[in-house]
Amino acid sequence: MPKATPPTSQASQASQASQASQPERRPGPGPGLRERKKIKTRQAIRRAALRLFAEQGYEATPVDRIAAAADVSTSTVFRYFPAKEDIVLTDEYDALMAEAIRERPRDEPPTASLRHAVVGLLGPAAGAEREELLARLALVRQVPALRARMSGGLADSGTLLGEALAERSGRSPDDFEVRVAVGAVLGALREAVFHCLDRHPPPTATTATTARATATRANAMTTAIDRALDLLARGIPL
Repeated sequence: MPKATPPTSQASQASQASQASQPERRPGPGPGLRERKKIKTRQAIRRAALRLFAEQGYEATPVDRIAAAADVSTSTVFRYFPAKEDIVLTDEYDALMAEAIRERPRDEPPTASLRHAVVGLLGPAAGAEREELLARLALVRQVPALRARMSGGLADSGTLLGEALAERSGRSPDDFEVRVAVGAVLGALREAVFHCLDRHPPPTATTATTARATATRANAMTTAIDRALDLLARGIPL
């Protein structure tokens, strides 16, 4: 399976150098039966929606059709996702990224910690979730209503990211430098993702999605993100 090799950068070099000092992760207690059922239902709704969006288009897919495909009621869909846009936009990745940043060595450059956290979502270990994430990002790029709604989600992402970076630096999340850094990072990540999607379009309803194609797109996005964070780390030389 071919893999794109990310360019050598300050961020990637620092990330590799700090692997040995990464704290050991100890698994906590797993979710209970009720919570597992909620997670399963949420995943079923999202996967049914993404399949229908690929086949019929986002605008042409009503919520009641998504509910039928997921074998749940329309009210259940809205209980998990208050609006159709939320099926694409909401997830748990922001909290996972923030936690991954907190677990990185404190003397590691922030851009290296961010790269490690983001790339973990796109690596082979992510499994089927990686393909789902790529499909959702492609929809955000393609559908104007999703891009417009995304601004509110970025504010929430910025809050979690700011808290994680503030803890590492001993600053307040509302500190001027922290807020500017968070804004720069989120903007860089968004443009890197969109740049990659413009050059590596997702498969259409008539094009089969293969593991190789998913890996190629994920590797291309990893490279774009690495370049964006490296640009920030070097002071944006143009």
